[in-house]
Amino acid sequence: MGPLEATGEAAGAAAVRHRIDAIWRIDGARIVAALARATGDVGLAEDVAQEAVAEALVQWPVEGVPRNPAAWLTAVAKRRAIDAWRRAERLQDRYADLGRRLEDAAAPEWDPLPDDVLKLVFVACHPVLSREAQVALTLRTVGGLSTGEIARLFLLPVATVQQRIVRAKKTLSAARVPFDVPEPNEWSARLGGVLAVIYLLFTEGYAASSGNAWMRQDLALEALRLGRLLSRLVPREPEALALVALMEFQASRFRARTRADGSPVLLSDQDRTLWDRGQIERGQVALAQADALGRGRGNYALQAAIAQCHATAPGGGGHGLGADCAAV
Repeated sequence: MGPLEATGEAAGAAAVRHRIDAIWRIDGARIVAALARATGDVGLAEDVAQEAVAEALVQWPVEGVPRNPAAWLTAVAKRRAIDAWRRAERLQDRYADLGRRLEDAAAPEWDPLPDDVLKLVFVACHPVLSREAQVALTLRTVGGLSTGEIARLFLLPVATVQQRIVRAKKTLSAARVPFDVPEPNEWSARLGGVLAVIYLLFTEGYAASSGNAWMRQDLALEALRLGRLLSRLVPREPEALALVALMEFQASRFRARTRADGSPVLLSDQDRTLWDRGQIERGQVALAQADALGRGRGNYALQAAIAQCHATAPGGGGHGLGADCAAV
C-alpha cells in the first residue's frame, strides 16, 4: 500500500468517525432507551450500545455506512446483549421474561409515559441513587456526553466520574429497578431529580462545556421536548410547568445567539426579529399555568419570570425592563 492510499484510508476512517459521532448525538439516547426497554437493564443497555459503536468504527470504514445507522447499532447491541446473557447462562430466563413482556405488550394498556427516553430519565433518577449519580448517569445515557465532558462540567477527575457511573449502573441492576413507568405515588420522589437533570441537559445544550461549537441545539431541544412531556404527565406540578416556560423563553433566542461564523452574540446585541415569537408565547402560557396553581413561585418559576421580562421587554436585551421585572 502506498502513502497516498494509506492517507486516503485514514481520511475515510476519520469521516466515518465524525458520522458516527453525529449519529450518536442525534439518536444515542433513543438507542439506549430502546435497549433498556428490551433488556430491562439500563447498565447493560449502555454497555452494549457502546460495544455496537466500537464495532461500527471497525466495520463501517470497510463496508460503508448502512442505510439506517441507528437501526444497525440497535440490532448489533441487541445481539451483544444476547451474547452476554448466554455467557451468564441466563438466556432461557431472559427469553421467558421477554415472552412475558411481549404478552403484556399485546394486551391493550394505558401507558401514561409512552416515551422511552423520558422513561430512561425516570430510571436514571431512581431514589436508590444519589443526586450526583443521577446527574452523571443521565448526562451519559440521555445526553450522550463522554465521561471526560462530564468531568470537565463538574470539575472532577475523569476516574471519579467513571466510578460514579459504573456504581450507579450496578446499583440499579442490584435493586432490580424496572425500565417502566413508576407508580403515580412514586412520581414526587423522583420529580426533583428529573427536573434537575432535564434542566442540566438543556443548560449543557444552551452553553456547551466542551466541543467545537459553544451551543448544542439538538441537546437543548431534546431537553425541552422531555420537559413538555413531563409537564403533561404532572400538570398539577407548578415547577414542571415553570421549567418548560424557562426553556421556551431561552430557546426562543437560539437563532439570534450566534453570528454566521459561529461566534456568540450578547443578549443586548441580538436581533430581536429573529426571536421565535411562538416559543415566547408558549413560555408565557406555561408560566401563567404554573402561577394559576396558586402554590407560589419556586426556583424555576423565578428564573422563568426573569427570562420572560427579557423576552417581552420593549427595548433590546436588558434595556427597557419595567416595574413588573423589578418585582420578580
